[in-house]
Amino acid sequence: MGRDPRYDVLFEPVAIGPVTAKNRFFQVPHCSGMGYRYPSAEAALRGIKAEGGWSVVCTQECEIHHSSDVGPYTEARLWDDRDIPALARMADAVHAHGALAGVQLVHQGQETANRYSREGPIAPSHSVVATYDPVQARAMDKADIKEFRQWHRAAALRAKLAGFDLVYVYAGHNLTLFTQFLSRRLNHRGDEYGGSLENRVRLLREVIEDTKDAVGDRCAVPLRFAVEELLGPEGITAEGEGREIVEMLAELPDLWDVNLSGWVNDSQTSRFAEEGFQEPYVSFVKQVTSKPVVGVGRFTSPDAMVRQIKRGILDLIGAARPSIADPFLPCKIDEGRIEDIRECIGCNICVSGDRGGIPMRCTQNPTIGEEWRRGWHPETIPAKGSDDGVLVVGAGPAGLECALALGRRGYAVTLAEAGEALGGRVTAESRLPGLAAWARVRDYRVGQLGQMPNVEVYLASRLGKAEILELGLPRVVLATGARWRRDGVGRQNPMPIAGADLPHVATPEDVMAERDLPGPVLIFDDDHFYLGGVLAEKLQAMGLQVTLATPALSVSSWTENTLELERIERRLMERGVELITRHNLTRIGDGEVELTCLATGRQLRHPAASVVPVTSRLPVEDLYGGLMGDPQAMLAAGIKSVTRIGDCDFPSTIAAAVYAGHRLARELDQPLAEGVPFKRELAALDPDFGLG
Repeated sequence: MGRDPRYDVLFEPVAIGPVTAKNRFFQVPHCSGMGYRYPSAEAALRGIKAEGGWSVVCTQECEIHHSSDVGPYTEARLWDDRDIPALARMADAVHAHGALAGVQLVHQGQETANRYSREGPIAPSHSVVATYDPVQARAMDKADIKEFRQWHRAAALRAKLAGFDLVYVYAGHNLTLFTQFLSRRLNHRGDEYGGSLENRVRLLREVIEDTKDAVGDRCAVPLRFAVEELLGPEGITAEGEGREIVEMLAELPDLWDVNLSGWVNDSQTSRFAEEGFQEPYVSFVKQVTSKPVVGVGRFTSPDAMVRQIKRGILDLIGAARPSIADPFLPCKIDEGRIEDIRECIGCNICVSGDRGGIPMRCTQNPTIGEEWRRGWHPETIPAKGSDDGVLVVGAGPAGLECALALGRRGYAVTLAEAGEALGGRVTAESRLPGLAAWARVRDYRVGQLGQMPNVEVYLASRLGKAEILELGLPRVVLATGARWRRDGVGRQNPMPIAGADLPHVATPEDVMAERDLPGPVLIFDDDHFYLGGVLAEKLQAMGLQVTLATPALSVSSWTENTLELERIERRLMERGVELITRHNLTRIGDGEVELTCLATGRQLRHPAASVVPVTSRLPVEDLYGGLMGDPQAMLAAGIKSVTRIGDCDFPSTIAAAVYAGHRLARELDQPLAEGVPFKRELAALDPDFGLG
């Protein structure tokens, strides 16, 4: 099998200043949650992408100075020469596979409170910092601007010493000092760095020139620039100042990396944006510059990529999330294995890792973040450790991934699903508004399993204890999932809610199964992720009057970590869903509920002909209890082990379920590590500590 000639254009080399990308696949800078704290893990993650065929592989933001400390987030750092070895490790890992390494230098100005360094923030004008810290940024004077230019130049030289081939000037999103200088809203200066657009662009122009002078003999100098803020006339727009800035600087950088500002716009989830959604904003750039242009749009389809090139929108296909979901996406296109691509579902679980200051996770790719610490590779897996047959009960995300990974190891696998369809919760949830792309979790695994003669899949096969004992397969894996509680037990209510046993109380599964519910409907969301809001949207679209109540300060509050919170809230309000925050559901009555304000204790009676608690789930563990409670029967049947995975072990995200299935498959018949089951990067102790 070889490459489809239609995709040949994607494998053409592209000159970028003094360097050349071997193809058009470009992993743009993106966070990983690893950065300076986990440099070996960072290097391994980026090296895998280079191995997977990306011609350019970049870091995340790399702080140039301790006056721009983005803690608690774990980005890269080039504060001084001591940071060079950690970044050099990443550049070396990328070069080992023939790719170019890029670093995105950043100073965030008023975006950061410098919680670790405790330095005073700086900004174009006196201003509060963008975080909720009670801190203000000082307006930079001419000496500050001169010093900043020196910091950036010094960081660029360190990047060159570390071995990077592309050294970014970063004016993307709303996170950088450059974008703050460019902004009429944030730059209130009256000197040559403020006022007119030419003045506001001055610092950016100077630093691009500084960087090219410092490292341009060997390194390309790309400019990452957000051409549109989606703020209307108050912000930078692609039809206004965004275009004017590109025209002013058109030939100065070696490459234009263009996108939307801020991060919530640039990395929209599939619930709110389709593949290629940034095209209307960035399509003008190639019209005004001869330099190569890279952009993003959650591209997973090679046909969509080719259209971007042939229609003159982009020269290089930029990717962050698709390169996380499948680091080997370019190789699979090159080898004619399109059906083997693990397509990004646009859920932004990856983003949530960085937001939490931990190595990233991915729903589609359970190996991400585990390349160094567990030695996992996304495309290779050790051969089986025995000839034992394996029974996997349940074909939701955990069961499908477990069967797939076991099959790749060479085990004979029997996958039994009680229902008429594969996918479990993924299949049910992907039918909800905006979540259709989530079906890719199921479809990829089902497609791969269909190619495996050593994996047998059985639908409508509900197995009880007796059937499992009768089958007598040595290894039994239970992936039987979990069910939403009807009684409302959750974070706010550790005991059942009064009235939760009434017949008009429904579960999320009832809503997904389209049980007939009378309105008005009250959804009580104590889960705080996406489901409460999506169910409200579904019921409202069915013509029902819907109220969404939550103890949290905002609806779907955890989705702040997936960059969706504001859009979810706006959509629900625009569609007429009533939102009640900071209230607990304390009683369910006939035709009404009692809500209690968490601040005042005041009680509110609210009409509700139907009530849907979205609070917590109970694992389906009867099979596990039945088997483990009868060890003699298991011994007689030849069963060596019974293991729970996914939601039937501990209910969590779909990403956690996929990871659990993959981990079990990796570790089956492998020696168990003692203590912590993965490698850790430990801080080096200061040899001078305590010496006075």
